[in-house]
Amino acid sequence: MTAECYPISVLPHLSRIFEQFTELRTAPADAPVRQFYPTSPWDDRWKRGTTPRLQPDRAELVRVLREQNEFWGCGDATRANLDKLAAGARAVVTGQQVGLFGGPLLTLMKAATAIRKAQVASEAGMPHVPVFWMATEDHDLDEVNQAAFLQPGRNSGGVEVLRSKFPHHGTREVGSLPLGEAIAPVVERAEELLGFAPIADLLREYYTPGETLASAFAKLITALFRDYGLIVIDASRREFHAMGAPVLRYAIEHADELHDALLHNTEQLVAAGFHAQVLIAENSSLLFVVDEQGNRLSLRRVPRAGAEGREWKAGARVYSQDDLLALLDSEPERLSPNALLRPVFQDALLPTSAYVGGPAEIAYFAQCRVLYERILGVVTPVLPRLSATLVDAPVQAVMEQHELSLRDALQPEGDLLQKLAARAIPIEGKRKIAAAGNALDAELTAVTQWMSAMDESLGRSAGIAANKMRYQMNRLRRMAANWQVQKEGHLAKHAAAVSHLLFPDGHPQERFLSGAALLARTDVDVPRLLVENAEQDCPGHRVFAI
Repeated sequence: MTAECYPISVLPHLSRIFEQFTELRTAPADAPVRQFYPTSPWDDRWKRGTTPRLQPDRAELVRVLREQNEFWGCGDATRANLDKLAAGARAVVTGQQVGLFGGPLLTLMKAATAIRKAQVASEAGMPHVPVFWMATEDHDLDEVNQAAFLQPGRNSGGVEVLRSKFPHHGTREVGSLPLGEAIAPVVERAEELLGFAPIADLLREYYTPGETLASAFAKLITALFRDYGLIVIDASRREFHAMGAPVLRYAIEHADELHDALLHNTEQLVAAGFHAQVLIAENSSLLFVVDEQGNRLSLRRVPRAGAEGREWKAGARVYSQDDLLALLDSEPERLSPNALLRPVFQDALLPTSAYVGGPAEIAYFAQCRVLYERILGVVTPVLPRLSATLVDAPVQAVMEQHELSLRDALQPEGDLLQKLAARAIPIEGKRKIAAAGNALDAELTAVTQWMSAMDESLGRSAGIAANKMRYQMNRLRRMAANWQVQKEGHLAKHAAAVSHLLFPDGHPQERFLSGAALLARTDVDVPRLLVENAEQDCPGHRVFAI
């Protein structure tokens, strides 16, 4: 197995704040990004932990975690980590939605990073355990009900996205949705696409009609990382909501104050040239409520009818502050935090030293830091997850044959095919095309400059005409490349093989392809590979040849 290291900017569509966050090690002291994060991701001070105002009830926490993880089939390593947690160990936490068949590859990378960071801290004499927080209370089914697999034909097959059916979903929390009989044909198709590799056996074992999206996900990720003691948590249970009730109570009683702080912080973000990951609407709040029919609805702050102050509205139902506080006391599981409050809620339950997140979550932290400051008194450091692309032997051979790098591969399949074809043109043809293009460009530049010197508007017209001639020159290049594609039929297959594995549907592999799809393409122990390389001596994006 070989590995390459690229700067994180090799990946497309990254936010400016995330790129600058990953460069904090070398950023100047007055860099605008520093005001939104308490520490650099490369600063080891996170290992010492912090002391928030709200402390978890460790005995109750470990009791419920032990019950959950035993149900999901944990091994001795997890039991040992639960004992460490009970004895005072801190946690490195990560999390993800409960995606079908384990979700995209980045899910495995998050778990691996949390495991490795916990190992590193423990080796330094500061005991830590890895915790995976399942986002079971989300209600966006479309986001989790998909798994992208590569179709048969290892070197040219397409990408197929599998989905199951949940006819009575509404806006229910996705983690509680039963898989039902509809999952059986989806598992069968997954097995076919995976070539009946060993990972398919796990999908067949865990994704059965009697399981929910959450329980099947938990059992799968527990099995994949059983040797590393990963602790998995589904915090939708009443016991966890009761433990986190002080955070929810604060969000109710100080709703206007928190809203104003978030709005001000968001304005600062935008003024510094960054984007707001979450829109702060005028009447928004930090909470969701589950109604009597089981639907999860956002709570909006609205003026109180006929009186001063505010009340709350979800759907057609109106709640007073007393109504919500009474609901929190009697049925705490019916109130849940939104994306910005969730990290604070999480860190009131767990003794978190650091959270491992991806680009979107790290952008969330820039906004929710003000919630941490007001509710917990400290801000949890956030660390970037391992970012990587896995390349199997057949595709690695194609890339070596055509001297392709990851940068070459991260482009639309048609553009990649043009690149392969251009490189395949005989050397004599390349020289003639290059000579003609260089000569044309030089002459057009000289003529355009001369005409601009005579008259500005004449120069603009000359520039437009010159660009049209350059376009025709590029058209000649494309014609030569297209002829090469027709002559060498394998080029299209090679471009398809590289694109489908490394840039499927125009997305980086880690964000789109199912982790199971990658596990099926190699005999390498991928969880071990990811854990061993998640310490991030490469602070950017890794490429592993497997």
